[in-house]
Amino acid sequence: MKDEIASVIPHEPEEGVGETFVEKIGLEKEECLGRLRKFFESQPLAVLATQNGTAPYLSLVAFASNERLTYILFSTTRATRKYSNLMANPEVSLLIDNRKNKIEDFRDAMAVTALGRVEPVEDFELSIMKKIYLMKHPYLEDFLHSPTTAFLKIRIEKYIVVTRFQHVVEVSV
Repeated sequence: MKDEIASVIPHEPEEGVGETFVEKIGLEKEECLGRLRKFFESQPLAVLATQNGTAPYLSLVAFASNERLTYILFSTTRATRKYSNLMANPEVSLLIDNRKNKIEDFRDAMAVTALGRVEPVEDFELSIMKKIYLMKHPYLEDFLHSPTTAFLKIRIEKYIVVTRFQHVVEVSV
């Protein structure tokens, strides 16, 4: 097992490993955002990290993003620890990844951490944001329209993208 893991983890540090600014590794910001957009479209769920004052709390959420990736949308029942935590501290991180829980994930998986602040969806944008969310998750229509559901957005500050187990790129939005 140990040898299997070693065979998929890069042995030699790659040029640019540890570099965190998109410009330093030669990727254009728009190209990187385009790749993220496609990646987000392929992943239905993410792990939302909230804070309750004493410990982080993690939850699976169905998510969607706007075209510019400046917002990530999700919904939750108001009577949850997740919602209570969000109301007390709106600073969050969201992990979106494509792991398959296989050894190859060390080489092939991609993980994106989105850092930002949760805000309510404003009345003037509610219709378009709901359309974006329901285009990706049409099976959640009844849940989204329930009076006990909160529809929220994360205003993204930056994305931290990890590929090949140790290749890290930060993208500010």
